[in-house]
Amino acid sequence: MHSFVGESIFFQRQSLWIIVSLLTFFIASLIDWRFLKRTWVSVFLFLFSIATLLILFFVGQATKGAISWFDLGGFSLQPSDPIKIFLIIVLSKYFSRRHVEIANFRHILVSGFYAGSIFLLVFLQPDFGSAIIIFMIWFGMVLVSGISKKHLFLVIFAGLIVFSLLWGFVFAPYQKARIITFLNPLTDIRGAGYNAFQSTVAIGSGQIIGKGIGYGTQSRLEFLPEYETDFIFAAFAEEWGLLGVVVLFSLFGILFWRILVNAMHGATNFEILFGLGVAMYLMSHFIVHVGMNIGLLPVTGTTIPFLSYGGSHLFTEFLALGILMGMRRYGKAYHKDDTKNEFLGLERSL
Repeated sequence: MHSFVGESIFFQRQSLWIIVSLLTFFIASLIDWRFLKRTWVSVFLFLFSIATLLILFFVGQATKGAISWFDLGGFSLQPSDPIKIFLIIVLSKYFSRRHVEIANFRHILVSGFYAGSIFLLVFLQPDFGSAIIIFMIWFGMVLVSGISKKHLFLVIFAGLIVFSLLWGFVFAPYQKARIITFLNPLTDIRGAGYNAFQSTVAIGSGQIIGKGIGYGTQSRLEFLPEYETDFIFAAFAEEWGLLGVVVLFSLFGILFWRILVNAMHGATNFEILFGLGVAMYLMSHFIVHVGMNIGLLPVTGTTIPFLSYGGSHLFTEFLALGILMGMRRYGKAYHKDDTKNEFLGLERSL
């Protein structure tokens, strides 16, 4: 980050946030998080999330057309970041309590209501990137929760039919053009697709070994927009090349694998679902960000975990990993027979 623009505040601020986030990780790993399984905690987190997002519309700070930040004086806070973890906790609680009857169609609707309420408020800010991540968290947790795949695909099919009808009979030509440009920004490289085009140029110019640290012309000459946040992967690839990208992807692969291993060692369904939700959360950010940078996905303004500038998302990511490690640490206190009974469906609740 320091190499992109030389002397700047990004490097110093990010260094401070890394220290704060690491401390948060270690503190969270020492806490017994079993209290999260209590019903009142899930209800509180859901209502708190809704209230926070509503308040944001009245007192939030507008940045680049989106009211997504609370201005706290010395720093800003983007509440949609920690709210993603709150949603994972709420969904983990909901699905774990209904393990026996999870195939019932109403659980798609109820869980969709929890995620959809948050999705809508974030979408209206408008923060399309965070809204997409929230949807992917819900969709991923639905897939691993045991809900009937037939019911899920029925909902998806119904949504496609509605969209087809809107496309054929409701949307005006200019609205269709906007949707096409959003889905494939490279079709309009002089307009809406300029950022995506510059991103692909930066990645391609890195070639095999990269241009070297501090020699990324796309970022240093500011052809590449938002090179410290939304397009930091492109800036990284330009300087480090294909070899650096392979190393980066390998590190993310190790991270995802370790998260899944820890999730599968969860004491109960709640811990397992929470771990899987954290994996969905980080994977979604990674996939959307990289896909956006290489021109395969729409440009939605999504950060990449642990790499993009920003304290809110960095703090949230380390907090999520700290909670997961805390669950692993105290999960051994559960009797093995209790866990076995839960998986057999002999317990109706936690």
